[in-house]
Order: sequence, then C-alpha cells, then structure tokens
Amino acid sequence: MSRTILFSPVGGTDPMPKTNFRDGSLLHICRVYKPDEVYIYMSAEILALHQQDNRYVYCLEKLAALQEREMTCQLVERPDLRDVQVFDWFYEDFRQIIREITAGLDESDTLLINVSSGTPAMKSGLLVLATLGEYPCKLIQVRTPVRKMNEHRHEDYDILTLWDLNEDNEADFENRCQEIHCPSLSLLKQEEIIKKLVSSYDYEAARQISLMLPAMATEKYQPLLDLACARMQLDFPVLNKLDNEQAESFLPIKDARKEKYFEYALQLHVKQVKKEYTDFVRGITPLLVDLFVMILKHEGGLDVLACCKEGKMKWDEDKLQNDYSEVLQVLDEAYSWCGGFRVSPVYSDHLMRLAKVYVKNEKIVALIESLRGVEEAVRNTAAHEIVSLSEEKIKKLTGYDTEGIMKLIKEAFKYTGIGVSSEFWHSYEEMNERIIKAMS
Repeated sequence: MSRTILFSPVGGTDPMPKTNFRDGSLLHICRVYKPDEVYIYMSAEILALHQQDNRYVYCLEKLAALQEREMTCQLVERPDLRDVQVFDWFYEDFRQIIREITAGLDESDTLLINVSSGTPAMKSGLLVLATLGEYPCKLIQVRTPVRKMNEHRHEDYDILTLWDLNEDNEADFENRCQEIHCPSLSLLKQEEIIKKLVSSYDYEAARQISLMLPAMATEKYQPLLDLACARMQLDFPVLNKLDNEQAESFLPIKDARKEKYFEYALQLHVKQVKKEYTDFVRGITPLLVDLFVMILKHEGGLDVLACCKEGKMKWDEDKLQNDYSEVLQVLDEAYSWCGGFRVSPVYSDHLMRLAKVYVKNEKIVALIESLRGVEEAVRNTAAHEIVSLSEEKIKKLTGYDTEGIMKLIKEAFKYTGIGVSSEFWHSYEEMNERIIKAMS
C-alpha cells in the first residue's frame, strides 16, 4: 500500500513552542515525511492540553491542508498516566501499541517513530524497542531551531496565532529531521559472528549470514564479502570486476598472467594458517609445476611451455625431437635408469632435472630440490590414502613443518620474475582488516 505511518509521543514543545515560532518535533516530522496516518500518544497532562484547545490535531490538519493532502490522526489516550518518568510502563505500552500498528502494515509501508518528543522515559522505551529489533521502523530525531533545549511554556497558549506566525510554513523551511540508525541487538550479534568468520577466513559463511541482514545495514561491507568469496574460489573474472570497483585495490598482483599463481599460493597460505593440512599438502603439486616453469624461464632461460602441446602442460614429442633436442637429451639422461624419458604431462620431477642443468645458481637448484622432496614425501599419502595429516606427521615425512614449507614456497617466488614483496603475503589478513573496518 506504500503508506507512511508515524507513531509519536507528545512533548512539552509540541505542536509549537511559544518562544521561537517554529514546529515542534511532531509537527516537523509530519511536515517533512508527510505521513498518511499519525498515532499521537497522550499522557494525562498532554490529554488535558488537547482537550483545552485541540492544539495537536488542529496543527496537523492545518499542515495537511497547506500541503494539499490527506492525513488522519489516531489519538492514543492514557488519561491515568501521570508517572511519566517510569520506563517500564512505556516499554510495555509502546511495545503493545506498535505491535498492533505493524500488524496492519505490509512490506511496502513505512513506520516512523518520533524519538524527540516526550519524556526521557518515553524516548528510552522507544530506543530500547528499536535496539531489540522487534519491529522494522525509522527512528526520527528533530533538532531544535535554536540548537539547544526549547522552553516549555503553556500559559496563555494561543494556537491560532502560533500557527499563523509559524516560520516553518514558508516553502524554504529548514529540514531539521535526522534518521537515527540504531542497530538492533540481533544485528550486532550477527555482525560479531561475521567478524569472527572473516578473521578465520570463512568468507562464504560470513556472506550467507550477511545476506539475511537488512541491506541498509550491510551495504558498506557486502561487496567486500562478495570479493573475498570470489578470491577464495579463484574466480578471477568476478574477483577483478569487484576489485576494480573499490577505491583501493585488494590485490597485490594485478597482471592477469601472474595473478593466478600468486593468488593460488596465498590460498595455500590460508589453508596452512587454518590448519587444513591435508588440503594444504594436496595443493602443493599444481603450484610447484607452475613455480618451476617460471623459475626455469627466469633463471635458466628455458621456456618449458614452448616444448609443450599448445595450451596444455604436456610435452610435445615432435618439438622435443626437433626444436628442443637438448631438452630431450637432458631428460633422457636423467631417466636412463628406467629406459629413458617417455612423453607425458609435465611433472615437477622433470622440471627439477632440467633445473639442475639450466639453472646455474646452486642455491636456487637446492631450493627446487627441497620443494620437490617435500612433494614426493607427502603426495602419495595425501592423494591416495584416506588420512588426516597432522603437523607432526608432515614434519616426520618431509623434515619441515607447514610453516617451513610455506617459507620454501615464498622463497621460490623470488626467482619467478613476478615481483612479490614480503608484505604481499599478508594480503588476506589486510583484506580481513578492511572488511571488519567497513563493518564499523
């Protein structure tokens, strides 16, 4: 129905204070938001003033006529309410009233709540209801024209004259309304869970929770969670699109040809930090092949991909026999113990044998051999056995703990030509900090 409904207590400066010829909060919210229906909550004192000169309804009806629209007023009368300082009363009473109002609303309707009018206990009751998140609504606060507390004076109150002198009736009146974004306890709890999930690199779980929260609450960090999920999934088209929409890039390597290798390595780093040791070990082999290929080209001058079938990591027998016979000779000699080299997919062991000949830096060759030794020691265990690999078992098999293995991988990247700085390895942690900061 797309209706706007206002619930408002009434305070001492409603509908207009005698001292400044401007709207009180109730009247000003109606002027700015143009509600279709207004529920006016009246204590015994306010009800007596209403019965004296109809001041509240009179001003609202005059305003509606001025704005050439319809607006109905519903009076919520509490003739026995004199202890206006008792918080518990208002919390329970407001809760019941607002429940009845919202029961008649649909998703297209908007409920406004005035938190500027009334006693401190009334305002607190409404704010607590909003914090508990029981009802979807907008909290409206109205700044006083004099930027300080208005005086409450009701003696010789002439509503007709005050309306005629009301400066807010001018077309260029100042909008003094402000919407208060009061997070509910439920929202706060859900966002704390999201922060913990982000800190533990579980972005998909964090994203699923965020999608259940109001869009207005998540608009600053939802795109960042989407980006983190795409990054963890190595979905580079989506990742780069979302990253380009940010004022500051999340990605330390922007070259598409190099990005995938480093992002894959960062994913291994995350698995190592999360103690997902079996997945960490299984992920080493694909990375080592790519690392060794890049090192051979950068440090040894050998373009392994030129020796392969087009678009595949598989040796091309014709190329090896004709254009790259030296490579074939090295491989034949390396595997003479088993009858010579046989054409197959490119394995890290092939590349290690080539590195011993083409790479002249003994330190780099030793690094490649160490990485290849780690892979050989744990690959079959992780790939072909139903087993849970612990830190202790990995160290027993390889001589390195997982942090030591990551150090070898980080060292190897120095010789790939990608240009990886040491701070790049903290990219996921920096991303987590930026997501959590956006949530604040």
